[in-house]
Amino acid sequence: MFSRRKRGPRQGSARSSGRWVGLGATALLAAGSLLAIPSAPVAFAADCSDAEVVFARGTDEPPGLGRVGDAFVDSLRKQAAGLDIATYGVNYKASKLQLHGGDGAKDAISHIKSTLSSCPDTQIVLGGYSQGASVINIVAGNPLGGITWGDSLPAEYADNVAAITTFGDVGTRTKQTIATQSALFGSKAIDLCNPMDPICHEGQGNEWSGHTEGYVPVYTTQAAAFAAAKLLAGSGQTLPGYGPVPGYGPAPGYGPDTSLPGPPSEYGPEPGYGLQPPGAAPTIVPPVSSAEVGLVSAVH
Repeated sequence: MFSRRKRGPRQGSARSSGRWVGLGATALLAAGSLLAIPSAPVAFAADCSDAEVVFARGTDEPPGLGRVGDAFVDSLRKQAAGLDIATYGVNYKASKLQLHGGDGAKDAISHIKSTLSSCPDTQIVLGGYSQGASVINIVAGNPLGGITWGDSLPAEYADNVAAITTFGDVGTRTKQTIATQSALFGSKAIDLCNPMDPICHEGQGNEWSGHTEGYVPVYTTQAAAFAAAKLLAGSGQTLPGYGPVPGYGPAPGYGPDTSLPGPPSEYGPEPGYGLQPPGAAPTIVPPVSSAEVGLVSAVH
């Protein structure tokens, strides 16, 4: 009798190898799908900051945030220590001719749109010093003197803007600050003017050093307290011991002095300072209104 032996598949046959390759590929694809699903939100969260400061530097400062912007961010990170805060220095030519404010506004808006397209929950803090303050006015839809040098931030992004801080803004003298003029951002804005700064303040004692040296650390610390409160409120977080800053309110004696004729002529704005259309001469504008200032008595 002959015994019938069952023949297995030949080693290396096309049929058997194809079957196992197909099964292996299916398993790998299934495993890859399982691994890929949770990775996307993890990467998304890791790349997004809680907040980002978009700051426009002053005239003739090198690219970056500038001296005032750096001090403001340092203080903000201390006062909102529970938040991850990124920064962006507005890219524009901050020359004395001041012809590129619109370019700076466009760059700031483009960056904000890009950030929020990837990180829709990131809170934005806008800030600017001197000429940079004029850039931020354009971004906020508050071009000084009614001059449109660039587009403003579309209203759909307004909710992401937590705070706006400006320093040495000529708009204070013209009573055209974002805080007083903007329906979208007025409640989120603070404009800080050193009473010795001839760019934003009119009165005795004005000195050019009041503009160039008068904002760090008193006013940058105050602005950081304002922005930190807005950020913490927007994030739903509170820090132990965080509350109203002692003395937050007008500094003693600060405000317009209507009994004075104005700043001495030798302390008027330098040529090119103040937001002016190309070819226009600098304008001497009315005295500063009583803007929100605070922390001065507490810091001194």
